Amino acid sequence: MAQFTLPKNSKIAAGTTWPTPAKLHGALTEVRVYRWNPDDGNNPRIDIYQVDRGDCGPMVLDALIWIKNTIDPTLTFRRSCREGICGSCSMNIDGGNTLACTKAMDEIKGAIRIYPLPHMAVVKDLVPDLTNFYAQHATIEPWLQTVSPEPQKEWRQSHEDRGKLDGLYECILCACCTTACPSYWWNSERYLGPAALLQANRWLKDSRDEATGERLDQLEDPFRLYRCHTIMNCANACPKGLNPAKAIAEIKKMMVDRQV
Repeated sequence: MAQFTLPKNSKIAAGTTWPTPAKLHGALTEVRVYRWNPDDGNNPRIDIYQVDRGDCGPMVLDALIWIKNTIDPTLTFRRSCREGICGSCSMNIDGGNTLACTKAMDEIKGAIRIYPLPHMAVVKDLVPDLTNFYAQHATIEPWLQTVSPEPQKEWRQSHEDRGKLDGLYECILCACCTTACPSYWWNSERYLGPAALLQANRWLKDSRDEATGERLDQLEDPFRLYRCHTIMNCANACPKGLNPAKAIAEIKKMMVDRQV
């Protein structure tokens, strides 16, 4: 029987169990956080913290901020809006990709386990390297492209055509869907992934855009588009309730329709 194991330098070690706060304001919640510092040469570890719920907000992001402010200032993570809009605080919480700012601690039973987004290089602690993700998004040229003379005021659009963008424009590029996709894990250098392809469909559906043919030509590739096998992890992971798999299927249909 074949045996598979991780390289020694990637095996997660036991980390620090930080002491319980001396003065408590409420019940304690155990939070286990993935830690890795590229500068110290050590393996990744899991640190354990006890969060005072009486002195902390209700969301997982509140717990991380509380830990950083009161226990361990070296803890590193991204965050910005705290309203589920910017996508900065995306991470793997309790086994699923989501936004820390919209994930309530009360939704999780037992200890809260927090890791960076899966199958991406880690910059430090909970910060993944999104360089490739953003570069792939750039390849779909996510801006309005036209050849008609520019109108004096604005590009007009009917209510019906505007409605076709619902379920597409709301994407915040948090990468939760892309990093939950097995096809992306296997082909991340060539497959664009759910988020980029959902964004591509957003511009293909825009009635004001006049580069539909060129956009489809750019996606006509065995890997860029067709590595999607409709596994649906992307739809399950999206914190905005979007369905990237449906958007990808619609692009595939456009490819067929234009050859009929």
